[in-house]
Amino acid sequence: MTPSEFIGKFKSKYLWGNLMAMGIVLVLLFLGVRYGLDIYTHHGETILVPNIRHKSLSDAEKILGHLGIEMVVSDTGYVKTLPPDCVLEQSLEPGERVKSGHRIYLVINSSHSPTLTIPDIIDNSSLREATAKLTSMGFKLGQPKFIPGEKDWVYGVQVKGVNINSGDKVSVEDVLVIVAGNGRLSEEDSINMVEQDYDDFDSFEEATGDDELRDYDPVEEQAEPKAEQHTEKQHQGTTPKQENSSSQQPAKGPVVRKIG
Repeated sequence: MTPSEFIGKFKSKYLWGNLMAMGIVLVLLFLGVRYGLDIYTHHGETILVPNIRHKSLSDAEKILGHLGIEMVVSDTGYVKTLPPDCVLEQSLEPGERVKSGHRIYLVINSSHSPTLTIPDIIDNSSLREATAKLTSMGFKLGQPKFIPGEKDWVYGVQVKGVNINSGDKVSVEDVLVIVAGNGRLSEEDSINMVEQDYDDFDSFEEATGDDELRDYDPVEEQAEPKAEQHTEKQHQGTTPKQENSSSQQPAKGPVVRKIG
């Protein structure tokens, strides 16, 4: 190809037409990216976040849906003075500006108070240990109740006067009363101890079958040998005398008198 032919190709309308078409496509592509993306993403358009705290869940959903904000319930809480299903917290503060389609996370009020599980403290810890453990778990505690028993040893837990067990679930609004020992034994315990001793003695008699234990008198038993010894001595002392006296007396026989 000669230089004149090469230069002649640049003068072709077909070539310049293709170059012009390519330039137009590039310009349109640039404008589309520059402005079309802003239109698609609503660039520069923001929405003012409303205050929906303490509003019902249905009302909050209507308000946010009208503004184009997506609502997501992430957690529940409990406030006794507020109605169930009302909004307690929102992830975006009122007055913030967000784009349409932004998500806002809500915490709503539960219809019942949350519950906690009673730990293993009954007959397994002191009053001090049980108080510290229950308080750290979030329980409400009243004044402890003391009963006869080992001092400050936990014998039970009550809610509204009813005994509960370890593992039971209790509302965080309920007040727990720890039942602990006051360090004293009751009179009933003392009586039971005495009765137990007598019961053991009776059971021993029944097992041996020896009723002579009731009539046994060690003083009389010790005195009897002395009395027997004294009687024997007295008997031994009097017998020779009686024999001697009987031997010394003359034998009685017929009396012969002389006449004349």
